[in-house]
Amino acid sequence: MDKSRLVVKIYKVLLKAFGPQHWWPGDTPLEVIVGAILTQNTNWTNVEKAIANLKAASLLDAKRLKDVRIEKLAELIRPAGYFNVKARRLKNLFEWLAAHHEGDLDRMFARPLSALREELLEVRGVGPETADSILLYAGQKPSFVVDAYTYRIFSRHQLIPADSTYDEIKEFFESSLPEDVKLYNEYHALIVALGKKFCKPRPLCAECPLGKEIGPGVLSD
Repeated sequence: MDKSRLVVKIYKVLLKAFGPQHWWPGDTPLEVIVGAILTQNTNWTNVEKAIANLKAASLLDAKRLKDVRIEKLAELIRPAGYFNVKARRLKNLFEWLAAHHEGDLDRMFARPLSALREELLEVRGVGPETADSILLYAGQKPSFVVDAYTYRIFSRHQLIPADSTYDEIKEFFESSLPEDVKLYNEYHALIVALGKKFCKPRPLCAECPLGKEIGPGVLSD
C-alpha cells in the first residue's frame, strides 16, 4: 500500500477507534485564536481556566485584548503558565490584527490562505503550529496542523523521515488527503488522542488500535 493510501487508512482506523473528537473547543473564532496561543506548552484544562478569567473580565474582544495593560492580561492568564510570555504574544497578535486588518477577523480571514499564513508567521510568538491552528480551527481554512504527536506517530511507522521539518510533514499530509477542512480538523484531533493514550514516549503498541491494524511503530524515543 502506498503512503497516501495508508494515511487515509490510518484516519479511518483512528476514527473508528476514538470517534469524532469535536475539536477545537471554543465559542467564537476569537476564543479559538486566544486558545491557540495559550495552549503552547500546557494542557487544555489550564487554558480553559485562563479563558474563563478573560471572559469574566469581559476581555474576549480584539480591541480590548489589544488595549489591556499587559500586567493585567498576564495575571488573568496565569493558569495557562508562561503567563508573561503568553500575554506579550497575545498583545503582539492583536496589535498586528489592528494594524493590518483593522481589528476585524472576517477581514483577516478573507485573505488568501498562503498569504495569510505568511503574515501570521511574521507575528512574534506565532509559530507554524499556532498559525495553522488559527487558520484551520478559527478561520476554517484547509491548513493541516502538525504537532509533536504527529511527528512521533508517523516517524515511528516510517511514513515520514526522522529528520522531517514541520513544513515537510504538513506537505506530506496535504498531498495525501483531499483538501477538506473537516477532515484536517478531525484527523489532527485523532492524532492527538492516539498520542496521549497509546503512542507515548514509551509506546503501548500491543494495545494501540493503529498497531493492531498496520503493525506496531518501529521506533521509540
